[in-house]
Formats: sequence, structure tokens, C-alpha cells
Amino acid sequence: MPSTELRYQSGFGNEFATEAVTGALPVGQNAPQQAPLGLYAEQLSGSPFTAPRAINRRTWTYRIRPSVTHKPYAEYPAGMLRSGPFDEVPTPPNQLRWDPFPIPEASTDFVGGLVTIAGSGDPAGQTGVAVHAYAANASMQARYFYNADGELLIVPQQGRARFATELGVLEVAPGEICVIPRGIKFRVDLPDGASRGYICECYGGPFRLPELGAIGANGLANARDFLAPVAAFEDSDADCRIVAKFLGKLWIAEIDHSPLDVVAWHGNCAPYKYDLARFNCINTVSFDHPDPSIYTVLTSPSGVDFAIFPPRWLVAEHTFRPPWFHRNLMNEFMGLIFGKYDAKAEGFLPGGASLHNCMSGHGPDAETYERASTAELKPQRLDDTLAFMFETQLVLRPTRYALESRILQHEYYECWQGLKKHFRP
Repeated sequence: MPSTELRYQSGFGNEFATEAVTGALPVGQNAPQQAPLGLYAEQLSGSPFTAPRAINRRTWTYRIRPSVTHKPYAEYPAGMLRSGPFDEVPTPPNQLRWDPFPIPEASTDFVGGLVTIAGSGDPAGQTGVAVHAYAANASMQARYFYNADGELLIVPQQGRARFATELGVLEVAPGEICVIPRGIKFRVDLPDGASRGYICECYGGPFRLPELGAIGANGLANARDFLAPVAAFEDSDADCRIVAKFLGKLWIAEIDHSPLDVVAWHGNCAPYKYDLARFNCINTVSFDHPDPSIYTVLTSPSGVDFAIFPPRWLVAEHTFRPPWFHRNLMNEFMGLIFGKYDAKAEGFLPGGASLHNCMSGHGPDAETYERASTAELKPQRLDDTLAFMFETQLVLRPTRYALESRILQHEYYECWQGLKKHFRP
């Protein structure tokens, strides 16, 4: 079997072409009467057939066996995984925050370690989003996963995760992200042992780079820094299982070989990874705050944004520098990958999360406000910090687990109770 050495090809949304064995890619015809090397031609479409060329996504694969060669699916226990309509419990307007999501004690792989925190919409209507955490301590053994409901944006926080996909291998460490399009099968190995992170499951259109507008041609996330895998296949006749997420439920099927048997492929519907350290921050060099949208890495036309708050310089004059007090039409789920977040003195920990829903006031805690409002305003470097936000126009409705878990910080509201009255007419 060819080596699965980690190699990548760069660019966002490119028309890639890659083969693990010389001659596996046909030339000039996608589905010849006989594909090269005795392979089967199979197309994966990630958009409607008649979508405009600029947003049409599809990939042709040349594989050892076609994807139809599995036995029938049977429903499989979903554990703590949930999907729309997210009506388990009433949604409170309270600010919510959680301690780090625990690593399980029993042997648990990526699929078994999925826990849904909140969501909105419904995969059947192809609108909305779900927010999950994953916490695993074992690699997936002879089983594979795909999600028919939405695209997965995965943010590791602890431990590397190696995603062996139909189109190649992506190894993703904390400080990096990966995106796996709808329908692509993958297996997750854990080179460092226990791993934990966050997932944004987007039911609507796939993620893309935001438009830059007045920023111009450069800045934020550059297309060339996104990496797609090269072809790498598994030619194995072992008994395996495929777990599928379809209309919010999990299903499992037997298959007598590895489904990761794509020897060559070409197209623009592919998984990819991105190193968040390559994000080029745009910020003020005079006074006041731009909106946090200047930190957007990826955006979906269905109204879901992924933004980060990385190390950067603060230089604004006569300005309260941490995020100010605010209420939004948008709904914000935040996670912390490492370090401290500059708007909170304590309680917001790496591996934890917060949720501030539509029109719920939030902002710096009392300690941060007192310190920042009297600080000497000289250039300041924020280091050792990386936070992110899944932001959406849809209210994120917490699951029963999220509201009843022991890791929910019931005292979170107290961080603002020390804000004093300073009014002096």
C-alpha cells in the first residue's frame, strides 16, 4: 500500500489534481469507458448541479471499489450528539459559560466523544448550525464516519488529530483548523493520545473566504495558506463499519473493505486545513474599535462566521481596549484554545466555552474593566492567547446536556456584579 506520508497542496477552492499511483488519473475525460488501472470513476457533488461556476463544488474520484458496496444501514445510538430542531429544553436569555469539557475515562474515539452544546435550524431544511465539542482518548479502529447533514469545521484544542479522509490525510494540531465537506468519509487517529476540541456543523452553504471590501486584495486569511491533502489510499479487505450522520441521527453499516480507497482525484470539493498563526490581523492604528468582523477567517452564506482573536498589537489611543460592553443581533459561541482572553480576568479556561445569545448584554468582567479603564495607553502586545468565535444570526439553543451538565458555571453572572457606579454629574 502506498505511504500516507503527510503532503499537501495549497490554495482555497482550487481545482486540484492528484494521484497516489502514476497513471491513475484519466486525461481529458472524467469517466472513460474503462478508468485507468482498473479503478472505478465516481463523482462527489458538494453543490447543486446548476450552481454558478464560482461556487460549484465537485470532485471526481478514481477508487478501487465504488461507494455503493456496503450493507444496509441500521440506526445507531447517537449518545450525546443532537441535531435540529433543538427543542429539548427552553432556551434562556442568560449568559452561559462552561468549564473545559472532560476527557472520558473509558476508551472513546472521535465519534463516541461527540457532545452537542447548542444549535439552531434543522438539517432537513439545510438551514442552521450546530455546535459540538469532541473529547476522545482512542483512535478509530476499523470504523469510519461521514456527515450528510453539514460541513464540519473542526478546531482542536488539545492533542493532534489525524484525519485520514477519502481524499488524503490531514494532521491538525491545536492552533490549526480543518474543514471536512459534507459526505466525505474519514477516520480520526490520535497521535498524542487524548484529544479535545470544538466543531461547527454548518447545515447551509459551505464555508468560504470573506470578501475584503475596502481592505483591498490582501489581509485576513490568504487563500494560498490553506492546504488540501494529496491522494493517499487504503487497500484493505478487512471488515469495517461506516457510521453516517443523516437527518440528525446516526446510522451504521458493514463494509468488507476500507472506504478510503481513492487512488486519484481531481476537483474543488475537498477537505482542507489552515494554520491560524498565518491570519493577518487588521486593526485600528488611531482610536476606537472596528467591529469584530475584521477577525473573520471563514464565512458561510447561510449566516455563520468563524472568527479568531490571536496574538496581536493593541495601539488605539484614548480607547478602552478590551472588547466593549455590547448587545448583538448576532449570537456568539466562544472557545479558548490556549492562554487567556483579554476580556476576562478568570473563569474562561482553555477547553471551555461561553455562549452569549441575541441581545443578551456581555463584555469585560469587573476586574478587567477597572484595570483597562485606568491603564497607561502605550503600545501593548497581546501574546499567549488564541480564542475563537462561532457567530451566527440564528439563536443558539443549548441542549439539555449543556444546561444540566456539572461543568456549567452557574456563578458566571457574578463576574459583572462588581461593576461600580461612576456617574458624576
